Amino acid sequence: MAAVLFDFSGTLFRTESTDSWLRAVLAGSGLVLPEPELAATALALEAAGALPGGAFPQRLPEELAAVWEIRDQSAELHRAAYTGLARQVPLPDPALYEALYDRHMDPAAWAPYPDAVEVLRGLRERGISVGVVSNIGWDLRPIFRAHGVDPYVDAYVLSYEHGIQKPDPRLFKVACDDLAVAPQEVLMVGDDRRADGGAAALGCAVHFVDHLPVAERPDGLRPVLDLAGREKGTPV
Repeated sequence: MAAVLFDFSGTLFRTESTDSWLRAVLAGSGLVLPEPELAATALALEAAGALPGGAFPQRLPEELAAVWEIRDQSAELHRAAYTGLARQVPLPDPALYEALYDRHMDPAAWAPYPDAVEVLRGLRERGISVGVVSNIGWDLRPIFRAHGVDPYVDAYVLSYEHGIQKPDPRLFKVACDDLAVAPQEVLMVGDDRRADGGAAALGCAVHFVDHLPVAERPDGLRPVLDLAGREKGTPV
C-alpha cells in the first residue's frame, strides 16, 4: 500500500459520552440540574441522536428526514440536523441547543483511540501516506492538532468542504488525488460499512474497525500496520 485513508469518528477518535457532553455545557452555562433530571435528559438526548459522533437517532422526526440524509454536505446542514434533533428534548435554556452543538467541536470532547498515534507513526516510518476522509460538517483539524496527531496526517478530505459525502466514491478520489496515489494502492479504514465501504467502488481495499468506546478498543487499529505492509494484490 502507498497510502492509508482513515475515517475520523469511531475510527481514530471517539467523542465523549452524552452525559459528559451535557454536563460540560451546563457547567459552562452556569446552570445546575438535579441529578435525576440531568441523567434523564442525557438519556433523552442520546435517544434523539443529538450528539454528533454518538448514537444514531432512535426515531428520526419526519421534519428532519430530508436534512439528515445530506447533513454532511455543508456546515449549515450539519448544524441544522443536530440542533434540530437536540430540540426534541426540553432544556432549561434555549441557548443550550447551540451550546451543545458548539461543545462537540471542542478538542476536549474527543479522545484518540489508544493505538491511534502508534499506528499513524508506524505508517509514517514506513513511508506510507495518511489521509483522513470524514463525513462531517466542521473543521476537525484542531482536534488532531490538540491531541498531537496532526503531524502524521498528510491530507484531510472533509465532506462539507466538497459538498460530497461518503459513500460517494468521488470523496475518496479527492483523497487519492491529494496524496498522488492510485486507488489500487490505497487502504480505507473505517467503522461504517456503508459509508466507508464506498471506497471499494473506486478500487481501494477496505478494512473495518468496531465503533466502540475508547476504553473498550485498545488495539483495534494495530492490524492496519500489517495490512498496509502487504504486497500489492494480496487480499485484505
